[in-house]
Amino acid sequence: MNSYKGTILVLLSALGFALMPTFALFAYQTGISVTTLLFIRFALASALFFLYIFFKKIPLLLSGKDYFSLFLLGGICYNTMSNLYFSSVKYIPAALAVLILYTYPMMVSILSFLIDRETPSKKVIFSLGISFVGLILVLGTSIGTVSRFGVLLALSAALIYSIYIVVGNRIIRKIPSLIATAFITLFSSIGIFLLGIFSGDLSFHFEASAWIWILGLSLFSTILAIFTFFKGMELLGPTHASILSMAEPLFAILISIALFRDPITIFQVIGGVVVLLGAFLTAKSQEHTAKAQN
Repeated sequence: MNSYKGTILVLLSALGFALMPTFALFAYQTGISVTTLLFIRFALASALFFLYIFFKKIPLLLSGKDYFSLFLLGGICYNTMSNLYFSSVKYIPAALAVLILYTYPMMVSILSFLIDRETPSKKVIFSLGISFVGLILVLGTSIGTVSRFGVLLALSAALIYSIYIVVGNRIIRKIPSLIATAFITLFSSIGIFLLGIFSGDLSFHFEASAWIWILGLSLFSTILAIFTFFKGMELLGPTHASILSMAEPLFAILISIALFRDPITIFQVIGGVVVLLGAFLTAKSQEHTAKAQN
């Protein structure tokens, strides 16, 4: 019973994250900037996270070093990744942006080798090769028809997200996920606010209808998506939850085609499947490594 409940929760989380670029695209049509949208998203999310923590009376026992680490992760890494990703969907189809973002497991494995000297197993190397082939298939047929700048933004988002994961695993391993997420969204809102002030992109002169998409992004694609993933992970374990969460790009492709009629070629579809296969094999190999160490 728990496995079914966990599966439903993680798939609901994947759907929430998959709808993120859709909410963003509709919000952009109302005149809101990327900076303003992200600031409101993070501010609302952090406020609700801290309200939940307050009412549940969860202790915030963090050191000064922990706060600084969370500031680096949220105010710099996650903030930058979100800005790049949300900007990319203004230039390339949302489905393509999501597929490119999902090359991050390949980048995480490479960064782990470069930073931690973590020698990848043969299975991981094989998975990396598959992911790289998938990326070539996804991008090879796209370069001539879509914005190269948009592709670069999405690739940069995947790289920054990979750095966020590798660094985050090293410095906040002992901090409860909910507390870490609350502070990361708080520091992300502060970081994007400062960026908006200095760049002049922070403006609240947008149509009132934008709030429909802002609330959808903040509540469904952030709060609910994160909560359901954490709850599902408690029931299924991190590896199985991460594998199920790979339904996100599949949901994103279906939504993108249905709502925006985004052109997706057969090679991009095949490439996307190959990228996800590589990510799946990477997750499975990590599970086997963890079991061997235990």
